[in-house]
Amino acid sequence: MLLALVAAALAVAGDTPPPGPPGAPGAPVPVVAARARPPAAVRLVSAPVRIADAATVRLLRPGDRVDVIAAPDSPLGADGEARVVVTGARVAEVPPPDETRPDGGALVVLSVPRSTAAALTGAGVTSQLAVILC
Repeated sequence: MLLALVAAALAVAGDTPPPGPPGAPGAPVPVVAARARPPAAVRLVSAPVRIADAATVRLLRPGDRVDVIAAPDSPLGADGEARVVVTGARVAEVPPPDETRPDGGALVVLSVPRSTAAALTGAGVTSQLAVILC
């Protein structure tokens, strides 16, 4: 950085070194663009999600990444198409292997941004949720 400032000062003063091959003594030093700031960290929240198939949930481990799919809940299954609600969500917690539910579902806790948690909750009210292990 200091070398770039000195080179800039010499260029303004008109006392620049003679051109030469790159890396040679006295050759101009290329100016490197400043790095862009990394995006601000997104705050994650814990979102409990009921997955329709408990057997699928037993395949999951904390730290896994999953896509969550919402399939409309209807007797004929024809009210709409399945849709991806979230991609690459991190599994934070899974139920113990011996926990069973009469409906066959299982509760998983995912770490997601707050806006995604709201979308997951809404989808869970109107649809059955499934996961795809990434």
